Parts: sequence; structure tokens; C-alpha cells
Amino acid sequence: MLVFYFFAGVLILLGALSLRNGFKFAAYLRRELAAKPPDYHPFVSVIAPCRGLEDGLSENLLALFKQDYPDYEIIFVTDSATDPSISVVRNLIKAEGERVKPVARILIAGEAVNSGQKVHNLKTAVSQVDSRCEVLVFVDSDARPHSGWLKALVAPLADTTLGATTGYRWFVTEGGNFASHLRSVWNASIASALGANRNKNFCWGGSTAIRQPTFESLRIEDAWSGTVSDDFAMSRVLQAAKSPIHFVPQCLVPSLNQCSMRELLEFSNRQLKITRVYAPHLWKPLLIGSLLFSAVFFGGIVIVVVRAALGLSYALALSMLAVIFALGVMKSYIRWKAVNEALGTVEHSSALSLMAHLVLWPIASALFLWNTVTAGFSRRINWRGITYELKSGTEAVIIARE
Repeated sequence: MLVFYFFAGVLILLGALSLRNGFKFAAYLRRELAAKPPDYHPFVSVIAPCRGLEDGLSENLLALFKQDYPDYEIIFVTDSATDPSISVVRNLIKAEGERVKPVARILIAGEAVNSGQKVHNLKTAVSQVDSRCEVLVFVDSDARPHSGWLKALVAPLADTTLGATTGYRWFVTEGGNFASHLRSVWNASIASALGANRNKNFCWGGSTAIRQPTFESLRIEDAWSGTVSDDFAMSRVLQAAKSPIHFVPQCLVPSLNQCSMRELLEFSNRQLKITRVYAPHLWKPLLIGSLLFSAVFFGGIVIVVVRAALGLSYALALSMLAVIFALGVMKSYIRWKAVNEALGTVEHSSALSLMAHLVLWPIASALFLWNTVTAGFSRRINWRGITYELKSGTEAVIIARE
């Protein structure tokens, strides 16, 4: 029992530190939301890689046409002219054809050979941006940005000392099943890792902006070669160059979230396998931390049940578990409420959504343990119908295509 008490005490301390970070995250969001953005609106090339169909694709891509921004272009890029997303894009371009701005076009990148398909598509698009382009913006097809997203993402780059700006996804679950809610909770812990410390922030490829001169001078396109992770590669280059990454809370973007348990495991395992290859310094602490939590919290529940069944004292053990859980609940609520304010969406006032974040966080922690252990034994992932073997941070082999 002394061993349990010791490690439970460690978890309580870590939980208190995590709660403090939750308060910092919420304060940063409130501060940034209240700040007046710089008046900086250069010509922007928005690059949207597409592959296949997904729920809400048409609405997601339509949001790119509805940006409150003076002058920009949209480049939709995919690997094949027969990809089903092309018909959706063409219909949108036709429907929006009477608008003077933005100009939208489609690029066919062809099949990738020695890198991820998304990275290959991005490299093709970057090479064909408008000559007026001053800022490159990357967005994923599963994100649905609000009308002020582009302006908010680009404005901080008025500060030329910045390397890039970034938002992040927030999974929106309307109704949904257990797996969908668990994915939202799982992903939320990553979102709150962003904040005021620009040197520790990372780029999320679904919502990132960078000045084109910065992109070229840091040779980010070269850093993409052989990778499947555009955002990890870009983050690594910016951090090595000591170019700060600014997190823009206004660019937290909702992503429709309906998934099965199989899809949840595939998604979460893929994220940690990519992390294992491209950022092992993050994977190792996550493995240790999730192992410690799962062993103490779930092991503690077993201890309490067994001691209660044997008629032994269990009050102290139960109290320590209650404190650990309460700290996690407070952190989850603070994060949920802060993101709710940033997104301003009705969904996030949902009692079901809130309950999931308050209750499911221990299960999400256990899922992280499963993901990190799985990543330790396998480097094979499936992403948008393509199976990759991640040989190293600079070599990805395409195994199969659906």
C-alpha cells in the first residue's frame, strides 16, 4: 500500500500542475480573444489538399469561399482527377463562380512515390501559387473554419519575427456514440498543449500560416521530402531556427466527429505512431505518464474494491483517487469552457458534450497508453486509403493504395 500511496501522491502533484496549466491555457485564450489584431492583410494562397469523401466535405470547403478577407486564392490539390472530392470542388467553384474573389482552382499532383501523399500534394501546390502570394496558408478538408478564420490566422504575421501561426482542431460531436465522444476528449488534451509559449508550440497542418519568404528561406519544402507529416516537419524546422510559432485561439476550428471504435483506434494509433517517428522526445514522456496514470488510477480502483470486499480499510486510497479524479475534472471543465468561448458554437453548450469531457478523461488517458505501446511495436499506418511504413523521419514507404 505504501507504494500505491507514494505514486498516488505523485499523480496528485502532477494533476495539480496540470490544473495550473489549464488555468494558464484559459487565460491565454481570453487574452488573445480580447486583443485587437494587427491590420495586416497581404495576398494569401490557401492550399487545401483533398482525398476522398468525408462527412460535411462540401460545407467544409464552402467555408473557404466565405472568408472575410480582401484578396486571396484557394488551391485545391489532390492526387488524381478521378478522386471523388474533385466533383465536390468543381460544384463549389461553379456555384461560387459569380464572386469576384476568391479565385479557386484545382491541381492534380499525381501519385506520391517517396513521401506521404498529402506532403506530395502540398509541394505541388506551393510550387504553383500566385506570384502575388506573400503568405501560405494550409488547411485540412475536415476542418470547417468560420468567416473570420483567415484574417485571424494571417494578422499576427505582421510581426516579422514570427515563424508561423497555427490553430488546432476541436472535434464536434452532435449526439454521437461513445467512440466519437472519446475521440473528442482524447484530442482535447493535445489542443491545450498549445498556448503562450511560442517556443514550445507546434504547427497543426490543418490550420497554419507562414510567410512565403520564411517558408523558402528555411527550406521547409526540402524538409518535407520523405515524410508523411507536414506539420511535424515544419514545426521541427521552425523550432531549430528559433522561429516562434504563435497559437491563434480564434483559429480553433470545429471538425465533425462521428467515428466507430475501429476508426478511433486507427486515428489515435496513427497519431502516436507519427509522433513516435517524428518526435520521439514527446512520445517517451507520454508513454511513461500514461503508464503511471493507468497503473495508479485503475489499479487503485481494484485495490479499493478488493480491500472493501475483504473488510479492510480503504478510505485513504479512495480519497486519493477522488482527488486525482477531481483535479482531472476541473482541468477538463476549464479547457472545455475556454474552447467553447473561442469557438462560440451552440454545440459546446451541449450537456452531453460537457459530460463526456468531465467523465471520459481517465479512459482517454488509458487510450494514450494503448496508443504509445502500439507505436513502440509498429510503424505502419493507414491514412486516407494509403498504407505507409514509416522507416524513419526522412523515409516513408508506400505499401498499398485502396
